[in-house]
Amino acid sequence: DGERLPVSFKEMGTSEIYPQTIEHSANGRFVVVCGDGEYIVYTAMALRNKTFGQAQEFVWSQADASMYAVRESNAVVKDGERLPVSFKEMGTSEIYPQTIEHSANGRFVVVCGDGEYIVYTAMALRNKTFGQAQEFVWSQADASMYAVRESNAVVKVYKQFKEVRTFKLDYGAEQIFGGHLLGVRSLTGLTFYCWNTGRLVRRIDISPRAVCWNEVGNLVSLCTGEVIYVLRYMADMVPEAEPPPGTPEDTDGFEQAFQMVPNGEVSVSVRNGLWYGDALLFTTTTNRLCYYVGGELVTLAHLDRPMYLLGYLAKENRVYLSDRDLQIVSYSLLLNVLEYETAVMRGDFTAADAIFPSIPKDQLTKVAQFLEKQGFRAQALRVTNDPDHKFELALQLGDLELCRQLASEGDPEANESKWKQLAEVACRACSFDLAEDCLSRTKDYASLLLLASSSGNGRMLKWIGEQASVESKDNVAFLARFLLADLEGCLELLLKADRLPEAAFFARAYLPSRIPEVVELWREWLGRTSKSNTKIAQALANPKDYPNLFPGLE
Repeated sequence: DGERLPVSFKEMGTSEIYPQTIEHSANGRFVVVCGDGEYIVYTAMALRNKTFGQAQEFVWSQADASMYAVRESNAVVKDGERLPVSFKEMGTSEIYPQTIEHSANGRFVVVCGDGEYIVYTAMALRNKTFGQAQEFVWSQADASMYAVRESNAVVKVYKQFKEVRTFKLDYGAEQIFGGHLLGVRSLTGLTFYCWNTGRLVRRIDISPRAVCWNEVGNLVSLCTGEVIYVLRYMADMVPEAEPPPGTPEDTDGFEQAFQMVPNGEVSVSVRNGLWYGDALLFTTTTNRLCYYVGGELVTLAHLDRPMYLLGYLAKENRVYLSDRDLQIVSYSLLLNVLEYETAVMRGDFTAADAIFPSIPKDQLTKVAQFLEKQGFRAQALRVTNDPDHKFELALQLGDLELCRQLASEGDPEANESKWKQLAEVACRACSFDLAEDCLSRTKDYASLLLLASSSGNGRMLKWIGEQASVESKDNVAFLARFLLADLEGCLELLLKADRLPEAAFFARAYLPSRIPEVVELWREWLGRTSKSNTKIAQALANPKDYPNLFPGLE
């Protein structure tokens, strides 16, 4: 009596407020945290006590009871709608589950909590084995292998439910991760070990809260609170044979075993995720459903509440998610699109070409955008069925004739920006005939004037002078006529625009014979505009009446 009890502690998460009181509900399913004048109610075990098996089953726990749900396969499902599912209670567990996880082949499911674990058969929920563990993880490389963390210093590996190895760590193990390698996280970073040999493969100076491997084991994602690091694992860089006794080994493992993939650092906060092929599917803390493939981040859907990714069923082309209230929804994600993008990323264009005919037409633009981001613009041009996207690609590839054809189709007003872009590119390519055609369609008379004057195109200057006058672009029209030495035309343009003072000075400089006519028109205009201008009108001297004031005019 009175002695301190040996206990182990497990972090369950952080609260948004500073707790002053914490209390469970009567049934143990909820926890209320109160403090700072606020309170928050949490589910007792959050959502870590759920797992998605093969086929269409979904297993979770409520208190010590395990439930089983199967989706009705004949139901028509829409994106984001709650799925119709049938429920069945499978039985009860001897421990309060904190985590539930299926084995790689789906035959077994483990329940871990309260410092213990129990492995059950997945369907009948028959007890297979049990033991002490703070954490339990499965191997993806060998479905018969798993590891348990008994304490911060001891991690044990089992095969066929028999212990095969014990790691006595000289550093504190805060968390372990399953997958194709056994991962152990400490305060200083992450260490990967080989399941079969126990050999240290690599130490990485990242402390992720989640590690996720793809099925074949050549890609792994390390998820921290704010960033995903996507690494490629090259197993052939790790020698299979053990080194001779006494041979010094690098304490950081094999440097070439992991390499960051191009654009493999993604600034996003992941809630949870999984791999399918070379595509990483995940939900974010900002309530988005996304996938990452080949350096491209694609948003599939914006969610209206926090949701957790359960799995992807390839035969149904759907991603399944659940919220804290066990409402299951799904979203469409076509398998052939994923397989095509995966084949492209692997450089297997033969396989990509074989998959391409099966992709629906409404997905082609999405595929083309993916190809463009990977640098395959010519292929993207052949694939896309979006006219705007096709125009942009043709412009980047320098196919100006195709650009002209695309700009000629559809609404002329909507395509005005296309003609302007094409004109700019045509000028840089010294294709002046095409540039003139584009600028004419957009009625950009100022640019046409520059082009025509630079090339000495009198025919174009004459046309600009006429059309700009019709469109009331008087400055451009005047300059075009002046460059052609059409002085009468320039004067008529000034008179038409009631620019009579300018017309009088223009006539004085270039057309002396028209001065009397223009001065009279100027006087009349002043008299019409204001009574105060009458004196100004009378002060104007007409060369016809006062030739002595204009010596040498003749």
